[in-house]
Amino acid sequence: MKTVSEIRQSFLEFFQSKGHTIVESSSLVPENDPTLLFTNAGMNQFKDVFLGQDKRAYTRATTSQRCVRAGGKHNDLENVGYTARHHTFFEMLGNFSFGDYFKQDAIHFAWEFLTSPQWLSLPKERLWVTVYETDDEAYDIWHNEVGVPAERIIRIGDNKNAPYASDNFWQMGDTGPCGPCTEIFYDHGDHIWGGPPGSAEEDGDRYIEIWNVVFMQFNRQADGTMEKLPKPSVDTGMGLERISAVLQHVNSNYEIDIFQTLIKETATILGVSDLDNKSLRVIADHIRSCAYLIADGVVPSNEGRGYVLRRIIRRAVRHGNILGAKAAFFYQLVPTLAKAMGHAGEILTAKQAFIQKTLKAEEDQFARTLERGLALLEDALTKVDNKQLSGEVAFKLYDTYGFPLDLTADVCRERDITIDEAGFEREMTAQRERAKASSNFGTDYNNVIKVDGVTEFKGYEHTETDATVVGLFSNGKAVERIQSGESAVVILDKTAFYGESGGQVGDTGVICAELAQFAVQDTQKYGQVFGHIGQLTSGTLSVGDKVFAQIDAERRHAITLNHSATHLLHAALREVLGDHVAQKGSLVSENVLRFDFSQPEAIAKSDLEEIERIINCKIRENAQVATEIMDLDAAKAKGAMALFGEKYGDRVRVVGMTKFSIELCGGTHVKQTGEIGLFKFISEGAVAAGVRRVEAVTGENAIALLHQQQQVLQQSAELLKTDSASLVEKIQQLQDKSKKVEKELQQLKEKLAAQAGGELAKNAKQINGVNVVVEALENVEAKNLKAMVDDLKNQLGSAIIVFASTADNKVNLIVGVTSDLTNKIKAGELVNLLAQEVGGKGGGRPDMAMAGGSQPENVEKALSAGLAWLKANL
Repeated sequence: MKTVSEIRQSFLEFFQSKGHTIVESSSLVPENDPTLLFTNAGMNQFKDVFLGQDKRAYTRATTSQRCVRAGGKHNDLENVGYTARHHTFFEMLGNFSFGDYFKQDAIHFAWEFLTSPQWLSLPKERLWVTVYETDDEAYDIWHNEVGVPAERIIRIGDNKNAPYASDNFWQMGDTGPCGPCTEIFYDHGDHIWGGPPGSAEEDGDRYIEIWNVVFMQFNRQADGTMEKLPKPSVDTGMGLERISAVLQHVNSNYEIDIFQTLIKETATILGVSDLDNKSLRVIADHIRSCAYLIADGVVPSNEGRGYVLRRIIRRAVRHGNILGAKAAFFYQLVPTLAKAMGHAGEILTAKQAFIQKTLKAEEDQFARTLERGLALLEDALTKVDNKQLSGEVAFKLYDTYGFPLDLTADVCRERDITIDEAGFEREMTAQRERAKASSNFGTDYNNVIKVDGVTEFKGYEHTETDATVVGLFSNGKAVERIQSGESAVVILDKTAFYGESGGQVGDTGVICAELAQFAVQDTQKYGQVFGHIGQLTSGTLSVGDKVFAQIDAERRHAITLNHSATHLLHAALREVLGDHVAQKGSLVSENVLRFDFSQPEAIAKSDLEEIERIINCKIRENAQVATEIMDLDAAKAKGAMALFGEKYGDRVRVVGMTKFSIELCGGTHVKQTGEIGLFKFISEGAVAAGVRRVEAVTGENAIALLHQQQQVLQQSAELLKTDSASLVEKIQQLQDKSKKVEKELQQLKEKLAAQAGGELAKNAKQINGVNVVVEALENVEAKNLKAMVDDLKNQLGSAIIVFASTADNKVNLIVGVTSDLTNKIKAGELVNLLAQEVGGKGGGRPDMAMAGGSQPENVEKALSAGLAWLKANL
C-alpha cells in the first residue's frame, strides 16, 4: 500500500518525467494578492503567469500545494469531522501548462498516471469522466483516443442559472482567463450509496471526483464576450487526501495513514479508546491547518487570517475538552505531524518550537474562558424555545467568551438544537466582517497593463542609460504617442530605473528625447517590463523614439543605504529575538526604512539597544557586500533567506554581507557596509497581533536625527538652568519637588473640603424625618467628594448626601447613604437617576455611588429631580 508521502512523490516524479519543473508549495498566505484570505488552490501562485503579467523560466510546472479553506467564500470548517472529505487543510497535486501543451496531452497525462501499472494502476473500468456540454474536443479525446466508453463520459451543461455557469466551466473572476473543465471520478462500488455526476444521487459517496483539468482557452470580457486566448493553458488539481483514500482502499479520508497516525497519537495523549470518535477527526484535521498557518507566519488574533486561525484552534481545543482533556494537549501533536508529512513536513520541523509555543499560549488563554463560557451555554440550552438558541446568547458567547459561532453550533448540534443565525448576524455584523475576506478575484483583468517582452535592467551598475521607447500607455490603454502635459506610462527596452518590489520604492528621474522631456514620478514592474510613470513636460514622445533615461541618483543613494541596512536589521533581529522572526513586509524609501516582522510581544528596550548596537558594529566593519547569481537550490543550500512578497525563478540574486546576512534580493545595495554610515531606530510598535514594526533612519538622515535630539537636550538643559550631563538628575529633583507640592496641595484641599462639609451639614434638610443634603459644587475633585460625603455621614449620623460638582464642562455626581437607610434608598439607583439628566451613567454600592456626565447646564435640573424622587420614596 502506498503511503500519502509516496503518492505525493510519485505524482511529482511522473510529471517531472514529462518535462515539468517541480515547484515548491507557496505559502498559505498569498504573496502580493489581497484578494485571497488563504492559498486555496494550486494555481494561486501562478495567477500572474496565467494573466500574462509574469513569465517563468519554464512552461510546464508541477506542485503539491498546501491549501486552507476555512474562511471567506471557501469555508469548510463547520463540516470538518462530520463528513468523509471536508478539511480545513489539504494538499492539491497539480500540473500546469503555460501556453505549452493543451487538451490532448493533459488528458493523456492524467490517464497514464492514474491507470499505468508503473504509477497508480487504478482499474480503468472504475473511472468516469465529465466534460463541458459543448466541449466536443475533450469528449473525442476521451472516447476515441483514451478509449473511455461513451456511457462513462458525462456532458455537464450550464447548471447554475447563467451562461458558462457550470460545474464544468471554470473562471478566475467575472473577467479574465476561463474555460471548460474535464473531471475524473472514481467509482467506489455499488456497496456505497450514490450516483454518477449529473444524476439525482450525485451527492452520495460512491462516485468521488479525484481530478479536475481546467482548459483555459478564453478571455472573458466585461460584457460577457468570450475571446480566444492566443496561448491556451492548462490548470489541474487532484486532492492528495482523496486519491490516497482510493489507493489505500478506504472510503473516508480520515482512514488514510496520515490521519490515522494523528488520530492514534491524539487518542494516546488524551487516553481515549474509541478511535472512531468524530472529535478525534476534528483535532487531526485542525492540527494540520494550524501548524502550517503558524509556520507561514499567521498568529492568533481577533481579525483577518489570525481570527480564522484562532477559530480553528479553539474548535480543536473544545473537542479535546469533550474527550476529557484537562490540560493543554493540542501543541503536543506537532512533532508527530511533522514526521507524518514526510518531505512536506520539513517546514514544521524547522519551526517546531515556535509553532508549539504559539499553540500552547492560545490553548492556555482559551482554557481560562472555556469553562465559564460552556457553563453559560449549558444553562442557556436548558431554556431554549422551539429547539433554537437565541442569536443574542450566541453573540454574548462570542463577544464575552471568545466562542465563534461554529463552536457554539458544534455544542448545539450534539443536542439537536439550531441557532438563530439571523439574530446573531444582527448582533455582530461588524466583528464578523473583520473575519471575512473576499475570495473572488475582483479585478477586471483586461484593464491591467500587459506588455510582452523584457526590460533589461542596468541599474545595478548605472544611474543613466540610452534606451528606446517600446511602449506607451495612457489611461491604461496602449498608444503610439503622447503630447506635452499628458500623464502616461513609458516602457523602455532597457533602464537604470528600479521598479518597485521587495519593499524598495520605485526610482524617479527624467527621460529625455531630442525634443521631449518626461518627468518620471514612479517606476513599477508589469510582468518583466518596467513602467516609468509620470508626465510629459514638453514636446511629443512616440513609440520607437531614442531616449536618454537618468534616475535621481541622490535619492537612489539614500534608498540604497536603507535597503542594505534592512538586511542587517533582519539578521540582527533574528540573532537577538530568535529564529521565529520572519519578515512580514517592508518599505525602503529615501527617508526611512520600515520593517514588519513576526514577534508575539513588544521588544524590550535593552533588546532594541542591542539590535542597534549589532547593526552599527556591522556597519563599522565595512564588510564588502557581495552579490551572486546562482541556482535557487544552491542559494537555499547557502542559507539565503527569501524576502516577503518576492517571487523567484530558477536563477536568483543572492546578496551577502559576510555570513551575518545572506538573502535573496533583487534590490540595490551598497558596495561596503560602511557606506551606510549610521543606523538609528525611531520607533517600535505593534501593527497586528503577533506582528511588530520598527522604523529607522540611516546615513545623513540618522545624523540629522541625532542633531535634532541633541538640540532638544540642550534647550531642555537651558530651560532648567543646568547642563545636558546633569539633565536627568535635575528632572528627578523637579519631579520629587512636584510630588511634595502635590501632596501638600491635596492635604490642603482635603482640609478645605472638611471645613466645607461642616458648613454643608448646617444646610441639611429634613424629608420625613431624614437628614438630606443636596448641593451643587464647583471644581471639587472626585476623591475629595468622597471625603466630604464620609465626613458628613460621621457628623450627621443618619443622612442622605447628594453632591454635583462641575469643572471643565464635566459633571461629577456622588450619592452617600448611611447604613441605616439603605433598606429604603439605594445610592446606585439614585445616582443613575441624576446621571440621566446630565447625559451620563454610573454605579456603586448601596451606601456610596458615583456617576459622570457631560451636561453641566442640567445640574440644577438633576438635583431637583433627585429631591423630588427622595420625597416620593422616603
